[in-house]
Amino acid sequence: MNNLELLINIIIIILLIPTIIFAYKLNRNLEAMRQNQSSLAKLVYSLNEATNKAENSIPKLKDATKTTSGELKEVVDSAKNLKDDLMFINERADSLADRLENVIHNGRQIKGEISSEEAVSQTTSSTPATAEEDSPSSAELELLKALRSIK
Repeated sequence: MNNLELLINIIIIILLIPTIIFAYKLNRNLEAMRQNQSSLAKLVYSLNEATNKAENSIPKLKDATKTTSGELKEVVDSAKNLKDDLMFINERADSLADRLENVIHNGRQIKGEISSEEAVSQTTSSTPATAEEDSPSSAELELLKALRSIK
């Protein structure tokens, strides 16, 4: 039995050596943690303060977001109205430009016809037509109407 007791004691000694090494390392780590406990407490306190500040600023950010989004919505709505007005003005200007172009084109045709008629009348008679030259032509009258409607 003596041999069995000796074998059990040797196995216990072999198992106690890693346990002692682990206990020594654990003791050193606990001492380091005790030494840094005050700095750890300061770190936890700072973290709590930062968290509280962040929680307190969330409602302020929500209010700022609401007011800014309301103002931005007003600006966007105003821009949409201005866009609609500008589109209307642009369409109106396009139609007036088309009318003006037609009036000018008709005026040029009438002027060409009058010029050819004057050339024919000058070749047939040498007396100038003073009454017809002073009165405005129908193309000029249409042009004046178009310009007045633009105002």
